[in-house]
Amino acid sequence: MAAPQAAWARAFLQLCLLGVLEAEGTSYGYALLSRLSVAGLDTVKPATLYPALTRLAEEGAVEVEWAAGENGPGRKYYRITEEGRRRLGEQRRAWGEFNAAITELAGGKEA
Repeated sequence: MAAPQAAWARAFLQLCLLGVLEAEGTSYGYALLSRLSVAGLDTVKPATLYPALTRLAEEGAVEVEWAAGENGPGRKYYRITEEGRRRLGEQRRAWGEFNAAITELAGGKEA
């Protein structure tokens, strides 16, 4: 992924994380990184992911639960909350408006 897309991925990381958690349910960090990578956001690294998840938890958008590992260390699992769903809805609407404006300006199309 080119440098501009990496910056865009960081800017919209919380929106992407909430969307994945809503669509796919409870998940842990490595699985979220893998899902983002499959979607083309392979520049997102743990040093970017975990602070974003921590902020979402502090803001009440996700819940965090530790689960003991069977053959290794425990994992933190993340689950979207009702606040996270509300926020995701708002951010989806804002993204749609932003995307339409960028498409019009950069692509020469009318919204």
